[in-house]
Amino acid sequence: MSDRTVFHKIRDREIPADIVYEDADVLVFRDIHPCAKTHLLFIPQKEEDIVASIADCTEATRHVPGMLIAKAQQFAKEKGVDGYKLTFHVGKGGGQQVYYLHLHFLSDQELRTH
Repeated sequence: MSDRTVFHKIRDREIPADIVYEDADVLVFRDIHPCAKTHLLFIPQKEEDIVASIADCTEATRHVPGMLIAKAQQFAKEKGVDGYKLTFHVGKGGGQQVYYLHLHFLSDQELRTH
C-alpha cells in the first residue's frame, strides 16, 4: 500500500486519536463520528498487514480480518462488553471511507474503565 491515510498518521502518532487499546498487532481508537455509545476502530499495526480493504487481501494478508475479529473478541471480554456488532466496509459502494483495512466495533454498552 503506497498512499498514506489518516489511519497511517494515527498509527504513527502524527495526528491525535482517542486510543483505548494497543498491542504489537492492533491499535484501537474511538471513531470521530460514532454510530453507537461505543464505536471503536481496530487497525493492524504491522506494515506488512496493511492493505486498502478486504477486497485487496492476498495470500500473505488473508489472516488480517480474522486477527482483527479475534482481537475485538478478546477486547470485549476484557472490557465486559457482552453485546456488540463488528463491521468491515469494503469499497466505496460498501461505505468505506478510509482505504486502510479496519474493523468497526459498535456497542450500546459503555466500556469498563477499570
